[in-house]
Amino acid sequence: MKRPQLLRRLHRSLVPLAAVPLLLTALSGSLYGALSARGIEAFWLMKLHTGNFGAVNLQPYYSTLLGVLTLFIAGSGVGLLLGSRSGKKQVTPPS
Repeated sequence: MKRPQLLRRLHRSLVPLAAVPLLLTALSGSLYGALSARGIEAFWLMKLHTGNFGAVNLQPYYSTLLGVLTLFIAGSGVGLLLGSRSGKKQVTPPS
């Protein structure tokens, strides 16, 4: 399998898995801020935001995990973008 196809397949399979914790963190943080501004205490949202999922507590690793996932998504996306641009042939208009 060619390298661009392998990178595309890896990117396509891992991005949905990486997007879940990133979206959960963004949504829980935004919702917590909105509720706190209205005087509603929802500390359980802050626990979700920091990686404490009840029986599974990922707080010591959660921020590192989010950072690595973000770098992977960005890096593989940029790699795919640059690879697709350099692989295209330029069409010259007829003179």
